[in-house]
Amino acid sequence: MSDPAGPVWIGDEPPQMPPLSSAGGLRLVLRGAAMVAVLLLGLGLLLALRLIERPLHGAARPWTPAITTAVCRMCLALMGIRYRVQGRPMRHIGAVVANHSSWLDIFALNACQQVYFVSKAEVARWPFIGWLAQATGTVFIRRDPREAKAQQALFEGRLRAGHHLLFFPEGTSTDGRRLLPFKTTLFQAFYTHGLDKVMQIQPVSVVYHAPAGEDPRYYGWWRDMGFGPHLVKVLAAPRQGAIEVVFHDPLDVAAFPSRKELAAACERQVRAGLDQALARAEPSR
Repeated sequence: MSDPAGPVWIGDEPPQMPPLSSAGGLRLVLRGAAMVAVLLLGLGLLLALRLIERPLHGAARPWTPAITTAVCRMCLALMGIRYRVQGRPMRHIGAVVANHSSWLDIFALNACQQVYFVSKAEVARWPFIGWLAQATGTVFIRRDPREAKAQQALFEGRLRAGHHLLFFPEGTSTDGRRLLPFKTTLFQAFYTHGLDKVMQIQPVSVVYHAPAGEDPRYYGWWRDMGFGPHLVKVLAAPRQGAIEVVFHDPLDVAAFPSRKELAAACERQVRAGLDQALARAEPSR
């Protein structure tokens, strides 16, 4: 879900993946099989319901996002990851921005609200994950200046249909312990055809708390870390940590004269939420 044009964040050397024990292998199989079953069942229900929803409501999706939310909640429960939410998702027309630390962000951010991710176009071609992304209404974009106007029109159409689009302005994922400067490019889409007069943006901080005794960066997914090994580590873990999602007050786009000021305001809120949540957790570690 990172920015197709953004460089991969290097950061420090990731922690070594632990060897897979026999008990860990059993947890991997049980959790993995249960999650695949839930994902396939949810996908089937979503596609079937969409056959009715689409002729009646067109681009609007009043029913199917509830399936995505339920599936993501069940997957987090199956993984054994504790999950808590502060604040409330907005109901106003607009978009959502969040920090990006892991593939787990998809589950964490879908489990508490109805949103549609903005993703790099390559994801649409990934086996299984690409199918899930397309079925759930992900917006795929390319960082090609020649497609800027078409993508801007796509954003506007989805927003005016009532979709809350979610994107990661850092442009890449990190170790979950820091926030990178927000890129401002996508914010420009909210200053066209009067959108800035009617919409809001809600900043969200996603905070990962590692299992007791593990590296604080346990859930971070960055540098050259492969998806498969990281998935195995999480599913095979004997103990799990927690994910905290913090919803901040929505910002009126019209209150900011340009995309740079808007991006900076969103970055300040996300950073404050991340820093405060990590600071609260430190004494108990």
